[in-house]
Amino acid sequence: MRQKAAPQERRAAVQRPRRAVFGDKGRKRSRLLGATFALSFLVTALGGYGLWRTDVELGPMPWPSNEDASTVVLDRSDTLLRAFTTHNGRWRLPIEASDVDPRYLRMLIAYEDRRFLDHHGVDPLAVLRAGWQMLTQGRVISGASTLTMQVARLLEPRTDRSVSAKLRQMMRAIEIDRARSKTQILGLYLALAPYGGNIEGLRAASLAYFGKEPRRLSIGEAAFLVALPQSPETRRPDRFPQAAERARARVLERARASGLISAAEVEYAKAEPIPTERQAFPTLAAHAAQEALDQVHDEAPEERVIRLTIDARLQATLETLARQRLAALEPHLSAAILVIDNATGELRAHVGSPDFFSENRSGSIDMARALRSPGSALKPFIYAFAFEEGIAHPETIIDDRPARYGSYTPENFDLAFQGAVTARRALQMSLNLPAVSLLSQIGPERFVAQLRAAGAGIVLPKEAEPGLAVALGGLGITLEDLARLYAGLARGGDVPALVRRPGQAPKAPHRLTEAVPAWYVADILRGAPPPLNASADRIAFKTGTSYGYRDAWAVGFDRKTTIAVWVGRPDNGAVPGLVGRVTAAPLLFDAFARLGRDVETIPAPPDALFARSTAALPPPLRHLASKEELPPQGAGITTTEALKIAFPPDGSAVDLGLGAGVTSATPLSLKALGGA
Repeated sequence: MRQKAAPQERRAAVQRPRRAVFGDKGRKRSRLLGATFALSFLVTALGGYGLWRTDVELGPMPWPSNEDASTVVLDRSDTLLRAFTTHNGRWRLPIEASDVDPRYLRMLIAYEDRRFLDHHGVDPLAVLRAGWQMLTQGRVISGASTLTMQVARLLEPRTDRSVSAKLRQMMRAIEIDRARSKTQILGLYLALAPYGGNIEGLRAASLAYFGKEPRRLSIGEAAFLVALPQSPETRRPDRFPQAAERARARVLERARASGLISAAEVEYAKAEPIPTERQAFPTLAAHAAQEALDQVHDEAPEERVIRLTIDARLQATLETLARQRLAALEPHLSAAILVIDNATGELRAHVGSPDFFSENRSGSIDMARALRSPGSALKPFIYAFAFEEGIAHPETIIDDRPARYGSYTPENFDLAFQGAVTARRALQMSLNLPAVSLLSQIGPERFVAQLRAAGAGIVLPKEAEPGLAVALGGLGITLEDLARLYAGLARGGDVPALVRRPGQAPKAPHRLTEAVPAWYVADILRGAPPPLNASADRIAFKTGTSYGYRDAWAVGFDRKTTIAVWVGRPDNGAVPGLVGRVTAAPLLFDAFARLGRDVETIPAPPDALFARSTAALPPPLRHLASKEELPPQGAGITTTEALKIAFPPDGSAVDLGLGAGVTSATPLSLKALGGA
């Protein structure tokens, strides 16, 4: 019979094999394995005990508020025009899961949380996997953090990495899963995920690194954006491009292993360059966006998405056009362009300056809203009021000859006189004397009052009363108001209120004039001689040049659209040779050509009076009765004066084509007045 071993020997016999197989390290792994199962059990238990204790132990969930998001300004089709940083200088743009390329979402879930759609915030299987990998490999191979747990960490950042902190994160994740749908949880991750520096959220990252919205991403771009939030500072492509490339490769391999992409697609995506520089965020319609931001934040401070009626594609086209045109002009010039939809009054484009960030051109100043002298640009409204009052008709003869009105003696731009001309011809040639003659019969006070009644913010010199000089630009007006007045001509005399935001309650239009005189003016302006770059289609347009060559204007319209252009120096400095017809009109016609459609003429109203000649008019309308005083004897057209150059204007720079080795210059044409 075998003798029983002593107790000490039995214990030794049991323990010896364990030491032989595992040793001290085996005991440690056993404890880890036990801890893993215990943690898994604890995760399950959280579903019972933790949920009802969450509100008491953890406090309310710190859901993100609108104050934590960037404000974005969108165009009429929800294209981003401009974004603004948060109050603490971060780019965190609003985003929803529906705004994202589906391939990115599939790659994100495959890489970060493949059972995301099935678990309830915490993945017990992932906890077991992570523990087993640590047990067998002796180090962390993969974590157990779900996308929901990452959202919990982003909502409630904590610096400690203790077990209690992890448990708190799990409880928060379960709470989030209970309170939000899977799509909403994805949206939270997409909005909050860190991407290095002051970039937060997928949308901001896609714009910063690829210059585009995340709706359409390449496979390489999607993989890069999946990889970066895991370690945003050590994988920043502008600082550590190689680390970013390696991280992207791991995401691509996981996507291939999950069956999302092929091996060929992996290799193609790996060949895509890593972005090594951040791109600037869009700043389209920068002035309009800033104005909208200021207005909306005064009315609704919590609003973070602002929509405008602007068309982003047209806006970008016109901003580029303005920059190209001004590049050939003096470095301190600025320009402004407005496009109005005549039917609705909606603003389709608002170029306040060619470059918002240009210091030389004072780009931050919105010249579309600056008060400037319009030069001759208000003449069409003198004619409209004269037609409405029965003072004249387009075929009425008006004398273009020297005249004096008290101490005021107007002159034409070229210092010449045409004699007897029709009102049509006088307006098409922008003659000053006929316009002043008509205004003298309307009355300058009444003229200004009617413009103001139509909604135009007319500003006169300090303590000045309206005088006849207002016919030639002796007042201040903005490009916005001038554009609205011209849109009123296109609309049959009704001046629209500008509509800047979709859904904005339209204000009642202001009555400028009746339909017939409005059409008379439109028909006359459609026959004005166009600049050399004009297309075959004719738009109705008028130019203006302020005194001293400080402002160049051009406004044109057809049935659908009105476009207004201004060019000048924001500091109101003189620019020799700055003339509306030469500088602003070509820009106007180029802008119209970029609308991408044919010009539509304005139909005549049924009660318009058509006259083939002046003789066909009623006798009172055949010749304008003049109220001006004749100048002193000898001051007429035949008066001999000192010889002077009338054109080009004094101080103009004229290109004679002498550059680049040209041997023969273009002849210089001059217009002279006076002399014996």
